Amino acid sequence: MTDGNGMLDLLKSRQSERKYLDTPVKRDKIVRITEAGRLSPSACNGQPWHLVVVDEPAVRDEVASATESELLRMNTFVRQAPVLIVVVREKSNITSRAGDLIKQKDYSVIDTGIVAASMIYQATAEGLGTCIIGWFDQKKIKKVLGIPASKKVELVISVGYTDNQMRAKSRKPPGDVITYNSF
Repeated sequence: MTDGNGMLDLLKSRQSERKYLDTPVKRDKIVRITEAGRLSPSACNGQPWHLVVVDEPAVRDEVASATESELLRMNTFVRQAPVLIVVVREKSNITSRAGDLIKQKDYSVIDTGIVAASMIYQATAEGLGTCIIGWFDQKKIKKVLGIPASKKVELVISVGYTDNQMRAKSRKPPGDVITYNSF
């Protein structure tokens, strides 16, 4: 098990990657990444997710094209990634859905974010780069992957090897975003 500083170093080493090497990712790494997602906590243990691993090149290209916007020059890098993981939101269990109503908060959205975070940090530990993509044509992805209309595609995560060139992080100072015992 890693210590606190080791975990913080892992978190510091993760960045959104927009350039991937033409190197296949071994299946055992993808299994560990998706296992990290599967083991993620969720409200009332609802586990409202399904993960679709896309590593067949023709299917990957179709999913990647659903993330691109040539007009806005967005996400054109996705096609380079050897693996895409599509995070699909499922219905949660009855206890979590009751909590949704009582608290007027959709916990399943939070839960899918936790799954994504777990997977990107596991990918970092595996020596892989990732980027979480929220801009995509949901209807096209559903059609390509045979996802039922009742489900919601929340995210696409690109996964692959990169040149590992760390960029400077721009974050607000701790004092601007962290307080103790009051706002």
